[in-house]
Amino acid sequence: MEESVPTKEGIYLRDSTLYVVGSRAIAKVSSALASESRAKILVILQKGPTDLEDIATLINQSKANVSSQIRKLEEAGIVRSHYIPGQRGIKKVVELTINKIVFMITPEQERGATSPAAGQESKRA
Repeated sequence: MEESVPTKEGIYLRDSTLYVVGSRAIAKVSSALASESRAKILVILQKGPTDLEDIATLINQSKANVSSQIRKLEEAGIVRSHYIPGQRGIKKVVELTINKIVFMITPEQERGATSPAAGQESKRA
């Protein structure tokens, strides 16, 4: 049985699709995507799980900065991290949790709010 598309405000991960519903959730995920560094990280992760040190080298940034960028992507549910044994200590490995993001504006009736334009058709001059 196919799951229905969520309509309640929030961020939902279903299979490999991230559903982002409502203005607050859209702002949170959009903020996570609004960085060239984070966009570069996502391009790298499309090829598969990658350790933090390799990501830092590939985008020519410090490990501390890349770690901060990854944290923002994790908070939005776009990536996840885990640790594996490394040559010296442990390595943080990052991977995409999604391959698609769907932004949805919550319908008026779901928000319980009304807008002056609700129910009116758009007119162009």
